[in-house]
Amino acid sequence: MHAGHIAAGFIAKRIETTLSLGTLVLAAMLPDFLWCMFMIAGIEHVRFHEGRGAAQYFEAYDIALSHSLLMDIVWAAVFAILYYALRRQLRGAWVLFALVLSHWLFDVIAHRPDMPLAPGLSTRLGFGLWANLPATLIVEGGLWLVAIILYLRATHARTKIGIFLFWIGVVVITLSGYNNVAGPPPPNPRLAPIVSLVYFSLVVGWAYWMNRLRTGYE
Repeated sequence: MHAGHIAAGFIAKRIETTLSLGTLVLAAMLPDFLWCMFMIAGIEHVRFHEGRGAAQYFEAYDIALSHSLLMDIVWAAVFAILYYALRRQLRGAWVLFALVLSHWLFDVIAHRPDMPLAPGLSTRLGFGLWANLPATLIVEGGLWLVAIILYLRATHARTKIGIFLFWIGVVVITLSGYNNVAGPPPPNPRLAPIVSLVYFSLVVGWAYWMNRLRTGYE
């Protein structure tokens, strides 16, 4: 998932309002950030094939360090502990822990059976939602739509630029998510993790910006 992970961050804002939307989205996307960095460093590997949609062209055969259940528990704990050390907010730390871990659960729903339980284990899970485009649009698209509605009902823009930039971000994320499940593979696989890292960073930066440009949840 992509929009689904971001949606989880938006929805979590309703649970713990003191957390910045940017921090919540970062937590929900953390394994993907790690995947990009591990790919760039040559620690993890994937294959890209012909076809349209990630279910067809994306083969995640070596992503256990960033995306296995065991390691995502570890990353979730590290992220939550660091947040608690800085902010001393236990509830917020638990919410962030749950968000990082939700990444594995959402990917199990979306991916074909390529989601590892732990490094070194051959067992891999995946329900393959991505392989069914209409179902993906209903499930992930519906989750994204609910997240947007909940956020809009709980916040309002401080200025008109907060409205404009919010919808720009929503459109970009929506189109990117659709391209992920229905579009072609990256034109340059070697640049894919770099491009993804830049894009993910912009999404998180946008979320932090929205937290400043829109008020609510108080």
